[in-house]
Amino acid sequence: MADVALIGVALLGTCLGAFVALMPGLHVYSIAAFALALSGQNLIPLANESLAMFLLGMVTGWAVVNAIPAVFLFAPDDASAMTVMPSTKLMMRGRGAEAAILIGAGSLAACVALVALAPVLDELIRPLRAIISPHLGWMLTAIIVFLLLGEWPRGNERLPTPARRLASAWAYLGAGLLTFLLSGLMGFVLMYRSPIPPEAAYQNLLPAFVGLFSLPGLIQVLAFGSAIPKQDSRATPSLSANLLARGALTGVAGGLFAGIMPVISGGVGGLLAGHATAQRDDRLFLISQGASKVAYYVGGLLLLFVPGAGLVRGGMAWMLSSGYMPYGWRIYLLAISGVALCGALAFVLLMAFSRGAAAIANKTNPRIAAALALVMALAITMAFTGLPGLAVAAVATLVGLIPVLVGGRRMNCLGVLLLPITLNVIGVGPDVARALGLV
Repeated sequence: MADVALIGVALLGTCLGAFVALMPGLHVYSIAAFALALSGQNLIPLANESLAMFLLGMVTGWAVVNAIPAVFLFAPDDASAMTVMPSTKLMMRGRGAEAAILIGAGSLAACVALVALAPVLDELIRPLRAIISPHLGWMLTAIIVFLLLGEWPRGNERLPTPARRLASAWAYLGAGLLTFLLSGLMGFVLMYRSPIPPEAAYQNLLPAFVGLFSLPGLIQVLAFGSAIPKQDSRATPSLSANLLARGALTGVAGGLFAGIMPVISGGVGGLLAGHATAQRDDRLFLISQGASKVAYYVGGLLLLFVPGAGLVRGGMAWMLSSGYMPYGWRIYLLAISGVALCGALAFVLLMAFSRGAAAIANKTNPRIAAALALVMALAITMAFTGLPGLAVAAVATLVGLIPVLVGGRRMNCLGVLLLPITLNVIGVGPDVARALGLV
């Protein structure tokens, strides 16, 4: 296929990815797996280079536009769970579109950074991996401890006795620890004895992520939602070059670190980088989270195209590499061009969609919107994983509701991946699974 046609295929993938990003609970990996299956059966005219460029465009469109359900529907995915509180503050001031555009600005800046880093990406990543690989066990353990210690006591100082104030503080802390532990136990079940049918095994984590991250926020809006303040659909953030550069560089550093480390998502990587650079500004935080997500998802796939490296990092790269490995400078340069053009298109779509979402929010009862989104998320789960998937999503929702109702971090729900994989890395995972009766 001609080079110009391949860029066109990537832009088409961007449009599809942007549309998928608007569906709460639907992850881009689910659609990518479906596209790979259709390609393998010659049911779509995409294979090898064209399929690779299509998936690159799709993950770029999804990573940029995915900010919208996190902001307007309180339905983040695993990588954007940290953006809910800062974006909610802006939405409650009528500036939801501004919050989405801030996240998108970070995403676009990350695309620019990836293009700029492309000539030295292999030289940058390879030595870091060599340094980190022997220390994965204790580093993952330290990250878990850091995330749990972040649940600082938030007791009610107005309570009359010290005992009640202590109990109030530990209720918040206990909720965070319980969320992490229960989601981690669910991760062990899905890893060692999953109820998901074998034909849907490639979607094994879909119902868990829908239940842990998407459904709790929708249920919260459905049960307690009231009319939100009037949204300014034409709002544009006031951004200085310094603020954008600081947020983007922080997010790219966190996202690439997450791409090197197993299990760590772009959201966690961005959080760690934000703490390392002492971020205090909500706008800076939202920009860095958008940049981190793109660096994690798009950067991970871009590493697969690096000539002579063949680094397989991230779910999209693993799926693509099972049938095709990009080779040579031509396809790498096309991929770099694709990231630049697809990132620009995705940002334009994000601006249009965010303003449209703000206008719709002014005319729609939030409970009706949440109900429709909840039905959509359940339908997606049923379509991909059947009744067993719905059962997993139901259990996961009970766990995901703990931080929503108590006020802890949703990031603790990432215990579904962090706990079983960290224990496997340090060598005790199988023993824990046996103790739980899973093997």
